[in-house]
Amino acid sequence: MKSSHVTLKDIARILELSPSTVSRALKDHPDINEETKKLVKTFAEKVNYRPNALALSLRRQKTNTIGLIIPEIVHHFFSSVISGIEDLAYGEGYNVMICQSNENYQREVIDTQALIDHRVDGILVSVSKTTRDFSHLKNAYENGIPMVFFDRICEDLQTDRVITDDLKGANIATSHLIEKGCTKILHLSAPQHLVIGKQRKEGYIQALNENGIEVDEELIVKCDTRDYVFSMQEHLLKLIKEKHITGIFGVNDSTAIAVMQVLQSAGYSIPEDIKVIGFGDGPNANIAYPPLSTVEQKGYETGREAMRLLLQRLENPGIEINFSTKVLTPNLKQRQST
Repeated sequence: MKSSHVTLKDIARILELSPSTVSRALKDHPDINEETKKLVKTFAEKVNYRPNALALSLRRQKTNTIGLIIPEIVHHFFSSVISGIEDLAYGEGYNVMICQSNENYQREVIDTQALIDHRVDGILVSVSKTTRDFSHLKNAYENGIPMVFFDRICEDLQTDRVITDDLKGANIATSHLIEKGCTKILHLSAPQHLVIGKQRKEGYIQALNENGIEVDEELIVKCDTRDYVFSMQEHLLKLIKEKHITGIFGVNDSTAIAVMQVLQSAGYSIPEDIKVIGFGDGPNANIAYPPLSTVEQKGYETGREAMRLLLQRLENPGIEINFSTKVLTPNLKQRQST
């Protein structure tokens, strides 16, 4: 007999006891005598018996499992989010089931259904870049699964949310370039259907307006990944030369670091010729050459706060709680690239 397949009924049959007696003996019930308890516990330990978690969850209507959907595990921000979520979740007796959409809408749909099928108690989500239809998340929500969005949110659903003040962060980054003497600033932006992409673009525009600098739409280029930068390098270098660019605000650190490499390959000196700033403050910002000035995005705090909001709902199911949006304020991290 394989120990991994031993059930409570198997133990009862082998020891010639009733299943209810075995169950109560394992729970140390006072109605069961000490000799029987010892017999059952010793045998259960010998065969490595473990309760059926699915059966227990069906009885309790609770699995103590949280579902998490993120775009990328390898991204420093999202790995920091996971740490924040798990530290709080495990401390409160919850397990975390992690799904990676890999920036793919179809995978996000499949992941959502998998979490529903596994009867998770709640879901934490940051949507993919390619997600424009949120019906899969609406379906989960309408089926009574509490949900908290973080970083990349769904505006169509009224839920708890944890976000960075992306508009303020972009304003801080752009204003920093202006303070350093930049008047021709290129913004490498994210897709505008994403709230974070829209907010960071607006923060860039806001900083220009506040400093009396005319907004040139040609200086706002959709380019939010390292691959994008290298595939567009000829266009970017032409634009930088023709527009006399003196500063670049990358929508994230990886984009900003990639554009620094393109500039350096073309003979530009950073920060002497062009100053560059990113958004995120992952480990690569410190090891880039020169070290990258950026705006800190607080991943660990984002994860803990998202988990805290979800726990608030899970631990108080009968209490009506108003939905809340927690906004984390980013901070400037000035380094040699500016």
